[in-house]
Amino acid sequence: MSDRVEIDPFLDANQLTACVHCGLCLGACPTYLETGNENDSPRGRLYLMKGFLEQTIALTAKSVSHMDCCLGCRACETACPSGVKYGALLEDTRDHIEAHYKRSWFQWFLRRIVIEKFFPIPTRMKWLLAPAFLIRALKLEGCLPTYFRNALSLIPKKLESAPPLAEITGAVGEAKGKVGFIDGCVMNVMFQKTNYSTVQLLRHMEYDVVTPSSQGCCGALFSHGGNLKQARDSARRNIAAFEKLDLDTIIINAAGCGSTLKEYGHLLSLDPDWQKRAEAFSAKIKDLSEFLMEDDHFEKLKRLQKNEKTSGLDLAGNVTYHDACHLAHPQSITQQPRELIRNFCGDRFVELPESEICCGSAGSYNLTEPEMAGKLQTRKTRNILSTGAKTVITTNPGCLLQIRAGLNQSGNAPLRVGHLADWLWEQIDPTN
Repeated sequence: MSDRVEIDPFLDANQLTACVHCGLCLGACPTYLETGNENDSPRGRLYLMKGFLEQTIALTAKSVSHMDCCLGCRACETACPSGVKYGALLEDTRDHIEAHYKRSWFQWFLRRIVIEKFFPIPTRMKWLLAPAFLIRALKLEGCLPTYFRNALSLIPKKLESAPPLAEITGAVGEAKGKVGFIDGCVMNVMFQKTNYSTVQLLRHMEYDVVTPSSQGCCGALFSHGGNLKQARDSARRNIAAFEKLDLDTIIINAAGCGSTLKEYGHLLSLDPDWQKRAEAFSAKIKDLSEFLMEDDHFEKLKRLQKNEKTSGLDLAGNVTYHDACHLAHPQSITQQPRELIRNFCGDRFVELPESEICCGSAGSYNLTEPEMAGKLQTRKTRNILSTGAKTVITTNPGCLLQIRAGLNQSGNAPLRVGHLADWLWEQIDPTN
């Protein structure tokens, strides 16, 4: 009997051969820029994928490490002239790896228990964070091994608090429509204030905001980590929660979640009972910045803008912007956030060198691959400091945590790192 493993039927072999090995992806790949190793480049990993799936390359610690080292940032997709769907291939390959490769007990526990059983459920995430706050309170950080000290540095000193979101939050003035809102997992726990700011912005655009309590994790943590079954279950839950609400638009303020939500059609492409429903759901998903730049929303924002001289806001200093990978690459949204920022700070906006290069967060990557994540964090911190900016704005929770930690470690904690929604809401908040 052959011990060859049957190749997973959902893998697209044609996409593997679409790569023409031109090398244009090399300069866009963060890990290749750091290592110079062809195995850590997109085309090198495509070669490994093909070998894994044809079983000409074994799943060993060394070969799998090159796949693990991939951030999944999908910058290579933006650079690729052949249109290789690298993100889908990566997720399918990681699903294959997790099914047929035995990890160390620590990596198994980290990936299957901590990340998959705690992160996607807000109540459990709070349980997980409780020991971290206790260790800080007792000033025991110095007693921890390096890995755990670095992980602890990512956690905010305190969790943001904000009024809880109602199922339906009414518009300011007469509602001209209603939009759905996805409150997320990490966002719901660590960035409650950002979710509040997002809903306030939408209200002031004169929309009722619907935040169904039956929604759950978008599935990004599962799909990126090689658990496509759970990712598909998450997709079905969210589709069922929103499709009965008769919404034209559903807003998301987290870049990593947004790219997954917009790709539910692909995720459920082999499920005839859900594919059309998934495509209909994904067609309604819009990033907050994308929505605010549409129709008359941008003009409405400008009319609501407070006078800088009389608002009492400390708006001094330059402002820069970090492109969250899954907003810039899978969603191709780069100009909308910049236009929103420029509208409020004018010539105080400065471009960030290598803005599109990953900060090293990449979902849970900074926990599973801390060495490479640390190198990219240092690279990002150095580029931010070179701008002389006092404020760094981005659009993803992982980026916020990673960049804040990097600036703290560099001794530049006074620099403000904020979400676009919070920064925009400050500019128009009538209560300040």
